[in-house]
Parts: sequence; C-alpha cells; structure tokens
Amino acid sequence: MTATRVDAASIRRLPKAVLHDHLDGGLRPATLVELAAEVGHTLPTTDPDELAAWYVEAANSGDLVRYIATFEHTLAVLQTRAGLLRAAEEYVLDLAADGVVYGEVRYAPELNTAGGLAMAEVVETVQEGLAAGMAKAAAAGTPVRVGTLLCGMRMFDRVREAADLAVAFRDAGVVGFDIAGAEDGFPPADHLAAFEHLRRESVPFTIHAGEAHGLPSIHQAVQVCGAQRIGHGVRITEDIVEGKLGRLAGWVRDRRIALEMCPTSNLQTGAAVSIAEHPVTALKDLGFRVTLNTDNRLVSGTTMTREMSLLVEEAGWTVEDLRTVTVNALKSAFIPFDERKALIEDVVLPGYEAAL
Repeated sequence: MTATRVDAASIRRLPKAVLHDHLDGGLRPATLVELAAEVGHTLPTTDPDELAAWYVEAANSGDLVRYIATFEHTLAVLQTRAGLLRAAEEYVLDLAADGVVYGEVRYAPELNTAGGLAMAEVVETVQEGLAAGMAKAAAAGTPVRVGTLLCGMRMFDRVREAADLAVAFRDAGVVGFDIAGAEDGFPPADHLAAFEHLRRESVPFTIHAGEAHGLPSIHQAVQVCGAQRIGHGVRITEDIVEGKLGRLAGWVRDRRIALEMCPTSNLQTGAAVSIAEHPVTALKDLGFRVTLNTDNRLVSGTTMTREMSLLVEEAGWTVEDLRTVTVNALKSAFIPFDERKALIEDVVLPGYEAAL
C-alpha cells in the first residue's frame, strides 16, 4: 500500500496511539463556550466555529510563549469539578472517535486549583471523568485505554508536589510524569530532586525538551534527569550532520528513547518550517523511535487522523510508516509490558490488516 493510495477515511479507521496530548489543549469548542458561560469567563467569541479558528490563528505565531498563552481560556473553565469531569470524559470519547486505541493525557493539576480544589482533588476528578469516557467508548464498541501523565510546571515551585501525586496515584490511572511550560530558561535539571524521587519510586517520566531550547535541554533531560522519553525533541537534529549521529543523538537512538513528535504544533511554535521538512521523517528513516502526536487538538486544530494524513500527503509516508510510529508509541507507553504487547499484537497489527 503506497502513500498515494491512502485516503483520510482509510487513515481514520487505522488503530492509533498518542503519547503527547494535553487535556487543557483539547477541549471541544462548543464545550468551551458552554463552560465559559457557566463560570462567567469572556471568550474571544462565543461561536464554536469562530472560536476554533481563533485558536489556530492565535497559535500560529511561531513563538512558544504566545502559543502557551492561548491556554488562558481553557484553563479558566477547568477550575470546577463539573468542568474537569466533562472535559475528561469528552477527551476520551474524542480519541475513540478518531480511532485511537491507546492514549496518554497530560495536564498540570496545579493549574486547576483557582476554584478551590486541592491538587489531589483535581487528579481524582479527572480520573473519574476519564473512567466514564472509557466506559462509554467501550459500550459503543470503540474501546480506548487512556493513562494519565501528571505535569509539573517547570517555571513554578510545585513540581515536587506534582511528582508526589504521580507516586500516590500510580495505581489509580496515573502512569507517569512530565514537566511542561516555557522551556527556554527553565532547564530540566532545576527539578532533579523530583526526578530522582520518581526513579526511586519506579515511576516513569518524560520531559519536554528540544523544542524551544536545543541540545543542552535534551542532554539534561536524558543524561542528567534520566527521562525515558522526550517531549518533542525536534532539535536533536542539531547533533546530526549529513546523516552522522553525534554522541547525544546516538545515545537517544540506540537506547530507544522515544521522541514524542508533534508536527503541526511544531510548525505553530516555529520549531519546524513545514510538514514536508519536519524532522520526524528524517529521524524515522535514521532509526530513531519516533512517535506521532497531536500535542493540543483544539489549539492546533488537529487530530491523529489529520497528523497522519499530512505526513502521507506532504512527506510521502506510507501505511508501513504509520504502523511503525503506532507500534513505536505502544512500545514506549508507560503501561505494563503485557498490556503493551497485547495492544500491539491483538489490536494494532490486525487493525492495519483489516482496515486496508
């Protein structure tokens, strides 16, 4: 099956896995409008279609800091139990509708406490909403397994508190940890104590690195902090010259440290210039464990089907390439090995054979 013979309908049917997707960046526009009205928050527009367009336009600044600023509105409606429950349930249902069979959702509970909820209450509420979504998806015949990554905001002082919650909730749906927020100026090693704590407690973690900042950020994330995956990591290409890998790039590839790549998002923040030239293709061809992700579906106006379709149409990807990144994602998922193996062998591989 060649790339030119794959259409969007066929891609939508393919089983997918997403590792890098933010809860507060993926609300439905209509839900955002309704929740904003309930809490009295003013949006740029109350028309769902216009709001969706506003998000994409506002995020197309080429600047990570301005991109992050678009979250003001989504976070405003995620300060109550009702808002969190609805967003989490719809998150799962939207993944299921897009053919996702495994997803990891991430968010920073410290950003959802302005309404009086404690961070632990935020986590409990989101897990309740995710469980409701998974139950509904399964009943509809589109089961999806969703694990949670708790984030600490790297520019604030509650990273260790978030890490403690990841440990506390690891048997209640939380599968790992991350640090997020403005990367440049806030190196991963600032939070080394939190990562050492997570390692002692056997909680896996990924780190946003190599997006707004270059190789030093990736080096710290991997070699100093011990990340098992890298969020984005597009600038690992700075350690590759004419196909020859430097020591850091070689370490990342050879140790199978997954790169959570988000093409559309990277275009918006200026980390890549086009889909055709996005590093994900070259890194895939060089044997890196690349994975394909949405990052923020509302902010980027995207889905996994759209990300796959863009790579097929503009970068010449084949069905085999799509299968490879899906299997890569499951190999590097933060759930037990037997669950990953079952999803690959019983769901993904047969799904590719059946869908095309």
